[in-house]
Amino acid sequence: MEQNNKLQGKNVLITAGAQGIGESITKLFIENGANVAIHYFSSAQTANQLVEFAIAKGQKAIAIAGDLTNENDATALVKKTIDAFDGLDILINNAGSLVARRTLGEMEAEFWHKVMDINLTSMMFVTRAAAPYLAKNENSSIVNLASLAGRKGGHSGSLAYSTSKGAILTFTRALSSELGPEGIRVNAVAPGLILGTSFHNTHTTKESAAATTAGIPIQRPGNADDVARAVLFLASEYDGFITGATLDINGGVYNM
Repeated sequence: MEQNNKLQGKNVLITAGAQGIGESITKLFIENGANVAIHYFSSAQTANQLVEFAIAKGQKAIAIAGDLTNENDATALVKKTIDAFDGLDILINNAGSLVARRTLGEMEAEFWHKVMDINLTSMMFVTRAAAPYLAKNENSSIVNLASLAGRKGGHSGSLAYSTSKGAILTFTRALSSELGPEGIRVNAVAPGLILGTSFHNTHTTKESAAATTAGIPIQRPGNADDVARAVLFLASEYDGFITGATLDINGGVYNM
């Protein structure tokens, strides 16, 4: 991929940046010259390997563990990033999970709140902590990871997940209006079927993946790099005119 000079020396915080789509996003930012703060929950080995990759290229990098549903951990994540880089230009809110499939009749309050906390409340915690530092720049950028499920409602058993991802679309629009005057653009991406990640390896059967792929106009599933390139584009246009938008990455299976 052609190098994006806009990212050279920029300070980037990526939540869940050491697995699946997050790992691909982190690698691409490193390849384009950014300093990266890599949040992880359980992927310490990969996070440390990514740090080594960045340092070998002459860039700054740090790996930070934390449970982002915990307000203190989320705030500490941002503080450690600022301490390491002395500033923040770009925030990528990638952390999230389906957790498990539950229909409405199977829904328990505890499970509902858990999914909302992982996908939505954690995003609010990190963004709230990061916004004052992003606002110190003339231009800065936030990219939130939503999902095609937030557009269409998802497959059976993804009620809580789909609802949380739909809320991220609204969160993105509302936040773009609120933070725009401070020079912060806020956008989202909504990936469809992205195979080769732990998410779909865990929650999508081969039969379901094949059936979904058959309905995709370009006749292939997506991969993590497809999403990473879109995230990098939106993030790097920190001085651009795109804000409050959601970029759909689904091979044409759904469009607005």
